[in-house]
Amino acid sequence: MVGTKTNERPGTRARASYVRSSAYKAREVLDLIRGKSCADAHDILAFSERDVAQPIAKVLDSALANAEHNDGLDADELYVSACYADEGPTLKRWRPRARGRATRIRKRTCHITVIVSRYDPETLERMQAQQSRRGAVAAEVRRRRVARSRAAATQEVEAATSEAEADVEAQASAVVQATEAALAEDPATEIDEAEVEDAEASTEDGDGIEASGDEELDAGDGTEAGGEEPGKSTGGD
Repeated sequence: MVGTKTNERPGTRARASYVRSSAYKAREVLDLIRGKSCADAHDILAFSERDVAQPIAKVLDSALANAEHNDGLDADELYVSACYADEGPTLKRWRPRARGRATRIRKRTCHITVIVSRYDPETLERMQAQQSRRGAVAAEVRRRRVARSRAAATQEVEAATSEAEADVEAQASAVVQATEAALAEDPATEIDEAEVEDAEASTEDGDGIEASGDEELDAGDGTEAGGEEPGKSTGGD
């Protein structure tokens, strides 16, 4: 049974001719992206360590551009349906060797072809359902992670606040205990209090003496006033 010919495969294609790499090396990279979505194929080629991955990525970009502009397809709905590398002409060069001999150098080339096609409707529905499910799961995981982070931050703040309050209370109690111990053991403090009481008593006594002196002065003024009044009345008569 004869299958579909290479040049008759459906899809949008792009081709790069005379790529300076052997077809064997190009096929090793093309096997990695065959059947993958275009986004996955881009990621695979971007992280590939083979030098031929760069021209293959350019061919893939060209095929996507042809599908979008010529066929009006969406790049998110495309996948690499076929990709292959054909052998190109080989450049012959010579390397000088010992005793006047020379060996042949074969610089091989290849032609790289990439064909992209649109997924069938059933596959698209399944992929969209998987993406929505993954998005919901990712959103739920992110929400739980944020909730855990906020709870941990709140606990840290509460723990720091409680520790600070405990430190303040401990410092206050230590100060109170030290003050009480100093008052109980230091006799100078009691002497100072007695001196303060004596000073207050002497101040009160001084105020009493001044008040009595003022009263005596007031009484003397009254007597003088009483003695002057009769004289004034006599003189007036």
